[in-house]
Amino acid sequence: MALHWKLVIDSTDAPALADFWAAALEYEVEDPSKLIDALLAAGHIGEDAVTEHGGRRVFRGYAAIRHPEDPYDETSGIGHGRRLLFQDVPEGKTTKNRLHLDVHGERGGLDDLVTRLEALGATRVHEVNKGPAGHWWVMRDPEGNEFCAC
Repeated sequence: MALHWKLVIDSTDAPALADFWAAALEYEVEDPSKLIDALLAAGHIGEDAVTEHGGRRVFRGYAAIRHPEDPYDETSGIGHGRRLLFQDVPEGKTTKNRLHLDVHGERGGLDDLVTRLEALGATRVHEVNKGPAGHWWVMRDPEGNEFCAC
C-alpha cells in the first residue's frame, strides 16, 4: 500500500511563504480556522498558539498549501493529497537545499513562467543550458530556498 506524504519546508514566516508557493503553484492555502475555533473552545490550545494572517486565524508558525483538485477535510482544512507544509524554525537557511522543487510551465513558456515567479517575489540565480536536455532557471523563493523553473 502506498503511503501518504507531505513535503515540509522550514521557514521564518510560514504564512507568507505559503502564500508565495500557493500563488507560484496555483495551489490553495489551507484554512484551519474551523479546527482552531474548535480546539480553542474545547480548551485544547490557548490563544498563544494562534495568530492571524490574511484575515483568518492560523496556527502560529505553521501554514500549508494543497492542490485544488485533491480531497481535503472540511473541518480541519487539511489536504489528503499533494501538500506542502511550512513550519517556522529558529535558525536561518545557511547552505544549498538538498531537496528542491521543479516548477514546470507550459511548453515554450519558460520566460513567462520566470517573469510570473519574479512578480510573486522569486529571484533568478542562474540559467542552466544542458543542450538537448533543455534549459531552465535556478531561482530562489522569498526566503532563499532554491528551486528550478523549467
